[in-house]
Formats: sequence, C-alpha cells, structure tokens
Amino acid sequence: MPPPLPRRPVWGESAEPTPPPPVAVGPPEHQTPVDPWAGVDTGGWDLPSAELPPLPPTISYPTPPDTRQWSGPPAPPAVSRDTRQWSGPPAPPAASRDTRQWSGPPASPAGPHPVPPPAAPSAPRAIGPMVPARPMSPPAPLAPPKVPKQRRGRRSTAPPTPPPGWQAPKGYVPVPVRRRRRWPWLLLLTLACCCGCPAYYGFPISAQYPARATVPVQVDDLSLRQDSRSTETAKKLEGEVRKEHWLAEDTFAGVYATTSGKRVTVFGGTGFRLSPESDAEAEISRLTDRYALGAPESVDTGVRGRHERCAVGSADGSAVVVCTSVDHGSIATGVFTRLSVADSAELLGTLRAQIVQPERG
Repeated sequence: MPPPLPRRPVWGESAEPTPPPPVAVGPPEHQTPVDPWAGVDTGGWDLPSAELPPLPPTISYPTPPDTRQWSGPPAPPAVSRDTRQWSGPPAPPAASRDTRQWSGPPASPAGPHPVPPPAAPSAPRAIGPMVPARPMSPPAPLAPPKVPKQRRGRRSTAPPTPPPGWQAPKGYVPVPVRRRRRWPWLLLLTLACCCGCPAYYGFPISAQYPARATVPVQVDDLSLRQDSRSTETAKKLEGEVRKEHWLAEDTFAGVYATTSGKRVTVFGGTGFRLSPESDAEAEISRLTDRYALGAPESVDTGVRGRHERCAVGSADGSAVVVCTSVDHGSIATGVFTRLSVADSAELLGTLRAQIVQPERG
C-alpha cells in the first residue's frame, strides 16, 4: 500500500512546520540522578591472557669501567724573581694503559629472543686524561678576484679569448676589429651651432624690434622749428616715407635748426626689417636724384645689426650731407647743412637715440 501523500497547506497557512512547544524542565536538584554504568559488568580488569607468551627478563648491561674525571691541564709553576730561567711546564703524567679486553655482555638465560654475540673488539685503546675537543672554525671564504676599475663609458681593450680546443677553419685570416670611437666634440659643436647661431642672430632683432618714434622739441643745441613752412615740410616727408615703406608701423619727420644757422631735416619710420644693410643702400639710391648725391660711404655705427650710409650732395644751391641709418626695427634719414660727413653721421646717431626708443620687455 503506498504511503499517503503529504497534506497541502491551507490558504494563509505557513509553509514552515510549527515547532513543538518546549517541555518544561525543572531545576537539576529536583531531577532523578541517572547511573551511566547501569547494566555494565565491572567485576575486574585483571583478565588472563593466554595468547601472548611471557616476556623475557630484562638484559642487564655491563658496568662501564671506572674512568677518572679530567681536572684540566696542570697549572704552570710560578716564576720566581730570581735569576734562574724557567725550564718549561712539567711533563704530563704517563697515561696508564688497561690491557684488559672486553669480554662482551654476560650471557642471558635462554629465551624466545636470543641476543646475537657482539662483534670482535678492536685493538685496545689507551685510557688517559680526556682533553676537550676544540671547535673547528669554518673555512674562510675565498676572496673574489680583484678586477681593475674601468672608466665609465670605456670598454676593456683585451680581446676575448677563444674557447679551449677551438680551431679556426681553413683559410681563416684574423682581422683586427677597429674600435668605434665616440666624438663628444662633434656633439658639442652641433649643439653650439643649433643654439648659438639663432641666439647670435636673434639677439639684435629682439633688442631693436619693436620700437616707437617720438619727435622731441629739443635735442642738444637743436630746436624743433614749428612754423607753418617747417610743419608742412615735415608732413610731406612723412607721406613720402609711408608711400615708400608701406610696411612701416609708425612714421616721423621734423626740421631742426641751431642759433648759428645750421639746419637739420630728419625723417623715417619704425617696423621690422630683415636685411637692414640692403634697406640702407636702397634708401640712399632713392635720394640720389633729389639731392644729386655722389658715391655713398659706409659708416661704422658700433652697433651690431645697424648699418649706415652717407653721401655728399646739394639742395637749393647749398652743399648738404645725406645720411641714413637702418636696423632691424627702424630707419632714420637726415639732411645736414654746413657739416662734414663725420659730424653728420655723429649727429644722426644723437638724433636717432632721442627719437627712436626700442620697446624692450
């Protein structure tokens, strides 16, 4: 007969079984004690053993020979303060030799486990004072071979030796390997060219460009003339500079005169110029027809990147000197009367320093 199927839980009934209610247990002193050895035979533990044979008697070991305890080496005699010399420590007493031989352990009674006879004893050993064995120190490690120090970046000049038993093939001719050298000077020269050349040519440009121009009223003994005729001449010269140098950032012009009757006309402009020397020669060539200039002369300015040209001509029937000075940031031209070429070049440098101011930083 098959077992009955489990009962299905009713709607709302918990699927977990309900634990039985706990049984009330009273305190232990009210409970009945239980004997754990009830029904166990505890008559005795000495049970006869007929299966195992009796054990043989214990074998007695032989009594070891009497050995004297070592009391250490004898103390050396005290050295007296007399003139007699010490003759050394006394000789140790002679060790007595025991000529008796070991005859083995005594015979044991016959039993189920006989003892095998001992091996033949060796030669008699001398019995004497026992000396404690000195501990042996471990051998010192071998020092590594001393390798000579080599300078950093250099290899050993000794060629590698072939392995033992190696033979060169037939027709082989050893060729010395040329050592590859390093050229630090070539690297330094390359760095100097890559960094020094741009710095050498770039410093004048950074020192002269950009610049601004302002016409001062007084320059040494020169005074700016502000009458209508001089003002109109200055505006006309500024227009010509703007027309000829259309990349100029700023233009300037002015007419100066001294109390002694010397007249100086200066004009120019600011802006970046890549080749100042060519621009100076082009400016002198442009003014040659107007002032009937002769052969230009080069003037040393003492400033790297600044070039100056001067030429002698005439204007309104009077002899004049025309000088132009060009650098990487500006151009300045002056027309001087009643002055020599050297004085004109020097005065142009003075006017230029007061009019053109480089904008550094």
